[in-house]
Amino acid sequence: MADAVERDPEAVSKFVETFAAQLVEAGMPRMPARVFAALLSSDEGSLTSAQLGELLRISPAGVSGAVRYLAQTHMVSREREPGSRRERYRVHGDQWYEALTNREAVLKRWEVALREGVTSLGAETPAGRRMAETLAFFEFVDGEISAMMERWRAHRQQLFGD
Repeated sequence: MADAVERDPEAVSKFVETFAAQLVEAGMPRMPARVFAALLSSDEGSLTSAQLGELLRISPAGVSGAVRYLAQTHMVSREREPGSRRERYRVHGDQWYEALTNREAVLKRWEVALREGVTSLGAETPAGRRMAETLAFFEFVDGEISAMMERWRAHRQQLFGD
């Protein structure tokens, strides 16, 4: 096993806060963004609640709420430490893939609702046409995401193997 590389804790902290700020700007809530950035920047890719609280200077409740959000969006997973009741929270290398893949299910639900909207409003009404265009957009995006994810799997395999 390679020797651990010393990192500047201040530089790591600055990265965590800077990246978290970018995630917040993109729409992620602040505390989940900070927790995600901290997990992503840890060498192990996993930390306990206590470690996250200490690293980010946040309360256990703050960690809990952030992890709940991140788990629901498939950005992190919970793991039990062997022989312990403590949980570790892990970010995986394919978290973006998982998050986007799970967004596809949301798009499918929106498409169903929009189809019903077109029928309810009438396809020839201004609102029905607007709804139909929105539906067409989500169907297009859904197809593009599926194709893009196939290309990503092949690209990832070339870059990183299994």
